[in-house]
Amino acid sequence: MSFDGDDGAFEDVRADSGNSMFRLFSVYGREYWPQFTLGVVASVFARLLDLVPPVMLGYAIDTVLREQGTFMGFLPASIRAGWSTTEEVLVAAGVVAGSFVLGAGFHWLRNLGWNSFSQHVQHAVRTDTYEKMQRLNMEFFAEKQTGEMMSVLSNDVNRLERFLNDGLNSALRMTVMVIGVAAVLFYYNWRLALVAMLPVPIIAGFTYWFVRTIQPKYADVRSSVGKLNSRLENNLGGIQVIKTSNTEEYEDERVDDVSQGYFDANWGAITVRVKFFPALRVIAGLGFVLTFLVGAYWVAVGAPFGVGGALTLGAFVVFIQLSQQFVWPMAQFGQIINMYQRARAASERVFGLMDQPSRIAEDPGARELDVREGAVVYDDVSFGYDAEDVVEDVSFEVAGGDTLALVGPTGAGKSTVLKLLMRMYDPDSGAIRIDGQDVSEVTLPSLRRAIGYVSQDTFLFYGTVAENIRYGSFDADHEDVVEAAKAAQAHEFITNLPDGYETMVGERGVKLSGGQRQRIDIARAVLKDPAIMVLDEATSDVDTETEMLIQRSLDELTEDRTTFSIAHRLSTIKDADTILVLEDGRVAERGTHEELLAADGLYANLWGVQAGEIDELPEEFVERAAERAARRTDAESD
Repeated sequence: MSFDGDDGAFEDVRADSGNSMFRLFSVYGREYWPQFTLGVVASVFARLLDLVPPVMLGYAIDTVLREQGTFMGFLPASIRAGWSTTEEVLVAAGVVAGSFVLGAGFHWLRNLGWNSFSQHVQHAVRTDTYEKMQRLNMEFFAEKQTGEMMSVLSNDVNRLERFLNDGLNSALRMTVMVIGVAAVLFYYNWRLALVAMLPVPIIAGFTYWFVRTIQPKYADVRSSVGKLNSRLENNLGGIQVIKTSNTEEYEDERVDDVSQGYFDANWGAITVRVKFFPALRVIAGLGFVLTFLVGAYWVAVGAPFGVGGALTLGAFVVFIQLSQQFVWPMAQFGQIINMYQRARAASERVFGLMDQPSRIAEDPGARELDVREGAVVYDDVSFGYDAEDVVEDVSFEVAGGDTLALVGPTGAGKSTVLKLLMRMYDPDSGAIRIDGQDVSEVTLPSLRRAIGYVSQDTFLFYGTVAENIRYGSFDADHEDVVEAAKAAQAHEFITNLPDGYETMVGERGVKLSGGQRQRIDIARAVLKDPAIMVLDEATSDVDTETEMLIQRSLDELTEDRTTFSIAHRLSTIKDADTILVLEDGRVAERGTHEELLAADGLYANLWGVQAGEIDELPEEFVERAAERAARRTDAESD
């Protein structure tokens, strides 16, 4: 069995998801367009106001130092008529001061808009992705690892937020500055402006190469992050097994291997980045140097290469200052592309998860399940995982209020049969009906409200004992919680806890024993008061004495409701109305306890095993048990 994360399950879906970034903006960006518009408009005005001080400086140099023209010559003569040079300087200073004040205001609005937009989209994407993932069928969760899902919901969604905030903001800043600076430079001297623009096509071509090179590397990085998270999550969850097995060195090597895979993938992307960004700055810097040389020659000597036109010292200073503001956004272009590629890889994984198909689909016209007697019918039900059949042609009927027990060797399909009842999976063929209603034709919430489930794999959420008992029955008051705990033989140990029902159980209930966790799980099902009860080895983690107490409570709980019970301890189900014996996914025997013992078949042999009569078992049974064990070993190794 491999515990390494595998991104292959997303590849087919991602191939059909279209342009993920376009989808991000068309679906989520459109919903929060007011915040987006505020960010865009404020950014444009903030960046344009940043151009005012250099322009004012150029006019000041020409007017005050060189006495060339009028300082405020760009204003109509009717406005500046009669102004002295001092008055013009004061007005210009006021214009510069005003530009700083207004610019600060627009920068505040810009940050407010972009942050609000990115945070809202981040929240919506994460919750929508989780909502879709939570409703996928159990087969999906059996194939994917928790660490990989956490990587998508956390790392990838956060990366989208960073691009929507910093990346889009920088992209708009670059666009406005490049266009604004270019417009000012062409206004002053279009010939020298062309010189300043020479690096643009070179930067564009170089960036195109970077995009084509870096995109597959970022996809590798995201995949390796999922593998690393899966390995760490798996090891932290199994830390007790690691310690008791003395396998710390073995796990050190496995974490080292998967971390090395992340290192290699990330280093591959880094080596491209560290070449790209310095080279981009050099190209942009060469454009600045060329502009400086040509402009300085123009001011000191005259127009080079015989071109016409004059260039004042003030205009030259404007060129130098704005060229710097032009070069820096162009150098940032690579960073923006870098952020975009990371966000695109992240969005593909997010939408790849969001678009995962589910085998469980609810008919839009499905009606509510109406449980009257609780009679259940399985009609030639078959089901398999992938190409492997687990349940074949299973048929039986359970009258309302009766108890049906399912027994059989490990891997016989007992739990799968009952998961089909709750529509954790849908049958490949056949039908399951409750009071004549096909479970595939009723709403999932109404179906699962009608069924209480107690699993052998008890899971408690981080929170208090009371919160875990009340989970799924959130409106229940404290008295109901206590009564449910008493029915599950849990009240006494709960009251002995430090804070009673308000005691925190720890992550996954680690502060409680297995038997205590199981009794809380039973109390949860009791509080739900379902019409149908499913007990999947509900007393597997308790001692014999506690099992006796719980069994008495379960007998009272299930007296008037349809009950399905799976148990390896056959003594707990010998009083069931009907016992169904499964072998290799098929019904091998059925009847009461006495009838099955009299038949001297598989059930009788299983009973003999638990009674300690191993030497009296027929050789055929022992050989078949060995074959089943070998098949389970082969399946696990696959």
